Amino acid sequence: MTGLVPGAVRVTLPDAAATRAWGRALAGVLRAGDLVLLTGRLGAGKTVLTQGIGEGLGVRGQVASPTFIIARVHPSLGSGPALVHVDAYRLDSLDQLDALDLDASLDESVTVVEWGAGLAERLAGDRLEVTIERTVGAGSGADGAPAADDGAPAGEARTVVARGIGPRWAGVVLPD
Repeated sequence: MTGLVPGAVRVTLPDAAATRAWGRALAGVLRAGDLVLLTGRLGAGKTVLTQGIGEGLGVRGQVASPTFIIARVHPSLGSGPALVHVDAYRLDSLDQLDALDLDASLDESVTVVEWGAGLAERLAGDRLEVTIERTVGAGSGADGAPAADDGAPAGEARTVVARGIGPRWAGVVLPD
């Protein structure tokens, strides 16, 4: 873990299934009011990770990329918080983010924002920043390897770095 900020974790996940499983484990430390910002290139596994978070939270509905509808709410099937899944890729300004009125549900939901870096930090002083990287190259699918639902070959590894910002995350042990 050389070079990591205190409290940050770096995890290598061998494939999409492991990424989803890590999302389920991450859901175990999330609570209503948490903001999670996901950063990574197209196809890095942001939606796959969010699917795992949704499974771990026990929410209703299929978690899929909300690229064209921008935000989707997945209510809890139990007593836990809902999942608000946002794709900020098509947002150009803070005004467009404000128009989503995310702060109305922020306190009672876990809000996950893909492509939120540089835009969504202002929603909450406390947040979890997660960066996902995957090797692009041999795993483009051209080699005939089966593709996962994020477009990456099923066996392609990802490196996830997660760090909590603000007092909410002091002492929280992130899954590794």
